[in-house]
Amino acid sequence: MAASRFVTLGRVQSRRGRWSAGEVSRLKRLYGRRPVEAVSRELGRSVASIERMAASVFADQEEKTGPWSAEEGERLKESLGVISEETISMVLGRTIQDVHRQVGKMGKNLVSGRWTRDEVATLKRYFGTRTDADLQKILGRSARSIQKMAAELKLAKDKAFVKKVHGSGATSMPRWTDKEVALLAKLYPNQPNQEIAERLGRSVKSVVSKAHDLRLRKNKSRLQEMGRQNVARRYSADPYYTTNGESPG
Repeated sequence: MAASRFVTLGRVQSRRGRWSAGEVSRLKRLYGRRPVEAVSRELGRSVASIERMAASVFADQEEKTGPWSAEEGERLKESLGVISEETISMVLGRTIQDVHRQVGKMGKNLVSGRWTRDEVATLKRYFGTRTDADLQKILGRSARSIQKMAAELKLAKDKAFVKKVHGSGATSMPRWTDKEVALLAKLYPNQPNQEIAERLGRSVKSVVSKAHDLRLRKNKSRLQEMGRQNVARRYSADPYYTTNGESPG
């Protein structure tokens, strides 16, 4: 049996030394499907050790080409939002260009109508640790449909995930209601983001992020007005001019 020893880091014991065949097998099964911190806890190895071994065991794969198998497609969904496209490329043995193209195809043809049991199970499994944009690709449903179902199921983002994405100073905002989404869609093309945020009782960042998820865009006239405002601010000699958080996207 491979020799190993433990070192104590705070309250967590981290195994060191040679990896056993069983550990490597579990790593192959878990890596990319769960956040690396979760894999670290399950295997009792440090994050650095997990990353080094993953790079070693996946690097020797023969490069795959051609159509993607159903198994590869599922593994891609499991990995999306957990590891980078570069790391997905390593795990699946596909080129980064191939992975990027495949990710680009996801969520293009959105489905509607009643949710299937499998879709609900997938949403429950991933909602806490995936962004809305990634969920849209994984499920092939609109952000609005996903949020509505998540509200019915009383799902919420994991606190650790929110902290990781938005930083330790972030405060979680309440889930968007159908009424709020409808109002955002109505106001976003023509109204300043600051005014929309005040009307909805949300931050400008939240408004812009939700608009991005819903693929909303500013109207051409609004973009031209934003441009004129920016020019006016520059010539007003105010070094702190701002567009009130507006984004053309």
